Amino acid sequence: MRNQGVEQIEQSQESPLELISSMFASDMSEVDRLILENMQSDVAVIPKLAQYIISAGGKRIRPLLTLASTSMFNGDMSKSHNLAAAVEFIHTATLLHDDVVDESNERRGQKTANLIFGNQASVLVGDFLFSKSFQMMVKSGSLEILSILSNASAVIAQGEVLQLSATNDINTKMPLYLDIIESKTAALFAASCEVGAVISNQDKATVTAMRNYGAKLGAAFQIIDDALDYAADQKALGKDLGDDFREGKITAPIIFALENATKEEYEFWQRTLGYKDQKDGDFARAMEIITAHNALNKTIELAKTYANDASKSLKIIDNSDVKHLLCGLTSYIITRSF
Repeated sequence: MRNQGVEQIEQSQESPLELISSMFASDMSEVDRLILENMQSDVAVIPKLAQYIISAGGKRIRPLLTLASTSMFNGDMSKSHNLAAAVEFIHTATLLHDDVVDESNERRGQKTANLIFGNQASVLVGDFLFSKSFQMMVKSGSLEILSILSNASAVIAQGEVLQLSATNDINTKMPLYLDIIESKTAALFAASCEVGAVISNQDKATVTAMRNYGAKLGAAFQIIDDALDYAADQKALGKDLGDDFREGKITAPIIFALENATKEEYEFWQRTLGYKDQKDGDFARAMEIITAHNALNKTIELAKTYANDASKSLKIIDNSDVKHLLCGLTSYIITRSF
């Protein structure tokens, strides 16, 4: 599968993400083995809770990016397996913490871990997974790798705090929103790609190109995720529509809808998001306002800008099947679940 050729890739009915998943299926099996091995503990609730959220599925895009970026440069895949598992642990830890902060009830179509195991257990197991990820980073034997992933972890935490400070503030502007998503989502995408180039001993320009690709891809991914909260097929997305609305998060669709809001619309957003005074029918009204201001289309166009920049970042990379799929991934994430 790893060398099926560009023509076969283009003729495939599968999405770029599905093709990447197939291409690295055996590698992901090893990553899964490492994940299971490293989340074991004598404290029974730790593996039980960790297994619950990891087995919930998801696209596993971050570890796949680490595998793909390593393979593209013929790097050491055994080291990549370990780092891909560390990346997934970081991501899983942030999910556990996010769901507690957001008081979420559903993720990927099932009850959130905090709803089943409690907030305290979710936070502490998240901390355990963070700690395990650092142990796995150390095994790489590279201070540069440790620096990349530890810095990403710190940036993610800062992004979450920044988002918390902006929640319920309808005066949040686009630059702050972009700072939030570039921290809380794009940082780990960037690190996932960057470490693959580093362990493959690539030059500085190539490492920078991969980091930029991941950062732009991650930003586009999050912007679309925020749009999907107002427009997705709920069953396909695996979460409740309107979660961001109910939590008072100020995302791109809201920011665009507020740009030319009438006095009545501004007061509506202030009541529902600013004060979280929400009533039956408010989400439907929010959708009407968003549609009237073409806010979803503007959000998608913003995501496309980031996706296009991600593709451009790969121009200096030699052509290969993996590069072709990574370029295709930038278009795929714009259309997912719409």
